[in-house]
Amino acid sequence: MIFKIVERKAWREACLKGAYDGSADDARDGFIHFSAAHQVRGTAAKHFKGIDDLLLVAIDESALGAALVWEPSRGGDLFPHLYAALPTSLVLWEKPLDLDDGGVPIVPEDDAR
Repeated sequence: MIFKIVERKAWREACLKGAYDGSADDARDGFIHFSAAHQVRGTAAKHFKGIDDLLLVAIDESALGAALVWEPSRGGDLFPHLYAALPTSLVLWEKPLDLDDGGVPIVPEDDAR
């Protein structure tokens, strides 16, 4: 399973359309950034600190086929990158993320395994 942190409004719009094209950062880089379970907390702290009204969405990476590529990123770790839009029908679940006292999204321990 891989994960994407998204703004709730953008996700709702994507669900109406049936596909998520990614954030502005994703568009800039040419792919949709995802995180593996061991990476999602670091991603939340580095890229989403202070951003409210976020969702964590989970995807079975095997459903994404050849458009999903694992590439080196932060610290040389391999991160999942999707070179296509994400069909919202492939999302297994979505959960809201609260912020801790420092403004970092809280990823529950049982969700990022």
